Amino acid sequence: MTTRRKPAKKATKKAKSTRKAAKTTKKAAKSTKKAAKAPARRSPRAALSVVTSSKQTTKQRVAALGDVAMGVCENDEGFQSLLNILRDQKEPIKVRLATLQTLQGASFSVITFESCRGDYFATLRELVEDPDPEFRQRVLGILAREKDAYVQQRLLEGLQNPDRALVPPEKALQLLSYDVHAEAYSVARDIVNNPPNTEAKREALRLLSADASSGPVFEKLMIDKDEKREIRQISAAALQATHPRRFQQRARELLLDDKEYDDIQATALTGMTQFGDESTGNDEELVRRVGRLEKGKSAKVKKTAKRFLRRYRP
Repeated sequence: MTTRRKPAKKATKKAKSTRKAAKTTKKAAKSTKKAAKAPARRSPRAALSVVTSSKQTTKQRVAALGDVAMGVCENDEGFQSLLNILRDQKEPIKVRLATLQTLQGASFSVITFESCRGDYFATLRELVEDPDPEFRQRVLGILAREKDAYVQQRLLEGLQNPDRALVPPEKALQLLSYDVHAEAYSVARDIVNNPPNTEAKREALRLLSADASSGPVFEKLMIDKDEKREIRQISAAALQATHPRRFQQRARELLLDDKEYDDIQATALTGMTQFGDESTGNDEELVRRVGRLEKGKSAKVKKTAKRFLRRYRP
């Protein structure tokens, strides 16, 4: 019996080995096929000739930019041809955007890009009024992050005079927040008082959140029940950052008000829990009120009330 089974075991092992070898061969074949499909890496010069050729498809030109990136500043003629693509409004927008992305990526290499930096940013300043909104906004974003004085001034002009605006007011405020100056604070306060839309008012408040002189603006909006809830919450956070004592006083008033909105009370509770002091825990009227809120219907208020009580009445 034993002698008859041994050949079967050998046959099984042989079959397994054969299947394993077949799988390995198949896997190797797939890998070889995949490698054959992968395009050969071109030199930066060869890739540049594809990028700048109008005879190539947009897809081919965009793909070639990956190889150009290695030597953007190696040849001034090639670099200037990329800048010309940025300037040329007749070029496909996908090619222009991809070229911008390639140059911006190369600019992160401070040493190798140094000889190109001046021309690059000078070209971008030429393009702040480009007719394509996406391209224009990306250009402005790059310059704003560089704290470019020219772009900051143009963004401020657009906020003061909508006819000169390069981007919507809410986007201009976001871009100005990269390097805020006193003039930007003044313009932002004007927008809070007379906003073109809710988004602009929101971004103006966020820009002002580091401006201590805007405390009265935050305080007024925080307690205004006719104001949008999001605006009140942003104002509460800004008041906490700039005038913590005034925030504590106003937050207490909001918590004692039975008619206040749940989400506003939750915001007030969060601020008092995180930034309150010993006097907060000694305020018996407030603690009793928070105890009642813990047993209320709003899940959000109950959760923040529990945190408050854990801190001040463990």
